[in-house]
Amino acid sequence: MMANTGDGDPYFQALFADRIGGPNYGKNTEIYKFEKIKRAKRRALAEHPDRRLLDFGIGENDEMAAAVVREEMARQIHRPENRGYADNGIQDFKDAVARFMARQFGVQLDPVLEINHCIGSKSALAMLPAVFINPGDVTLITVPGYPVAGTHTRYYGGEVFRLPLLPENDFYPDFSIIPPDVLRRAKLLVLNYPNSPTGQVATESFYREVIEFAFRHRLVVIQDAAHVMFSYGRPPFSFLQVPGAKEVGVEVHSLSKGWHMIGWRLGWVCGHQRIVRAFADVKDNCDSGQFIAIQRAGIVALEHPEIPEQARAKYERRLRKLVETLRRAGFDCRMPGGTYFLYVRSPQGVVGGPRFENAEAASQFLITEHSVCTVPWDDAGPYLRFSVTYEAATEAEEDALMQETEARFGAIRFQFD
Repeated sequence: MMANTGDGDPYFQALFADRIGGPNYGKNTEIYKFEKIKRAKRRALAEHPDRRLLDFGIGENDEMAAAVVREEMARQIHRPENRGYADNGIQDFKDAVARFMARQFGVQLDPVLEINHCIGSKSALAMLPAVFINPGDVTLITVPGYPVAGTHTRYYGGEVFRLPLLPENDFYPDFSIIPPDVLRRAKLLVLNYPNSPTGQVATESFYREVIEFAFRHRLVVIQDAAHVMFSYGRPPFSFLQVPGAKEVGVEVHSLSKGWHMIGWRLGWVCGHQRIVRAFADVKDNCDSGQFIAIQRAGIVALEHPEIPEQARAKYERRLRKLVETLRRAGFDCRMPGGTYFLYVRSPQGVVGGPRFENAEAASQFLITEHSVCTVPWDDAGPYLRFSVTYEAATEAEEDALMQETEARFGAIRFQFD
């Protein structure tokens, strides 16, 4: 029995869905940028074993969940009543979310009808297009940003219209650039504030504009609030705090960032009850719910407001140090309004050295030649993203890392023309 075709492909090569490449699946030699970064890091470590890798590319919290959360997990994992499927989530977790939303944002939600848990915000953003998108429909999505909702829009035969986040618009989308034909077919508007990676935060006036725009064009808003607890200079602000928001969409939250629960995969979708219900129906056909012990631990996390407060203070402190360090190296940067990322214009070259055609080239140069890891973004101009989630146990270690960064960059004469 033959398993392969004459050219070496398996017999099912022609059966792969078009959404992942069709008959050419597995033959694309293009390398995803994060894989390029990983390869360059391995090369830098191999070629310069005595030179410390300064890793500002990490996009996940550098510490474990709080002890009180881990201790609750340890207790709950041994309870036999937690062994079964959670389906669309236990009511106790939804109740805890409702209490949190009321305490933190003053947002009143029905914990039965207007909240549903998710296995991390990524899974929610992947599933929500299934609720609305038919072939030919359009999702409006900001770039640079998290591509999952756009990817799944295409999976369902929809189209994605990208709204660039530019400094001249203060990193807010310009809705006036959307062509009338696209706007007529648009169903979803996907936002993310505080914005990853630009660090911009949403204002009430911006959200009011979004709500009016959604009503006028009959759009559903999906607001990704994964970084909402990392807001600097003002309290964290929810889309649902603005009158009318719950009538046009939902907000997606995560315990990963603000509560150091990276990898635990727990979040929630909240807002209009009909959208939440539709999400739950899709979810019911995709997974059987997050492990109940994790939901129980999440309840404890939500009941300890000091956890996100301490996390916010830590990353704000680190960002301020990084901003000052990069300014001395010639970067034009300022303190972001939120997230744990710093989004800065990429240098265009090095005096007496190479020119960079884009941010990816600059990022590769920094990793391979100077063992400094950043993430490039070229979606809306050449930018580098620095994350302050590097590992440092004390403030003294943070300061030492900044000193090493300044010394490393001091040896490079960047060009920003």
